[in-house]
Amino acid sequence: MHNANGAEGRTRTCVFPVFGTVFGYATHHLDARNLGEVGIVGPLTPGVDSSRLWQMAAGMNKESASEVDKGKWIMLQAHRAFVCGDLLARWDEADWKLEPGGRRIEFGGSYCNRYELWTGNLTVEGTTPDMVAAKPSIYTV
Repeated sequence: MHNANGAEGRTRTCVFPVFGTVFGYATHHLDARNLGEVGIVGPLTPGVDSSRLWQMAAGMNKESASEVDKGKWIMLQAHRAFVCGDLLARWDEADWKLEPGGRRIEFGGSYCNRYELWTGNLTVEGTTPDMVAAKPSIYTV
């Protein structure tokens, strides 16, 4: 695991809930081919720090799970929401910004069509306060 330096872009983006917290998911390109090799995931609910995402991943994995295992769980939740349509919003292009200081995981190959996951505190243009407010959930982690 490495620290994410932060990033920003205008790419395919969506907003989805997990266990009552609302997260954003975007793709990021490492070069001009625009392959979207990096998944960007972070909380959008006010007052929620990106560490919450990793707490959820730890709670939903086996005790011996590695950081890569936890990162795969996070990537899978974002991918599942995007593909299955469990979304609060979806844009073909939206501006987003990942603050510095998050985490960067390299999967060691393609996972959910991504080679890396960068997490941290995220903002997504076009979200509304109502959209990103905490959602009721029957699950707790």
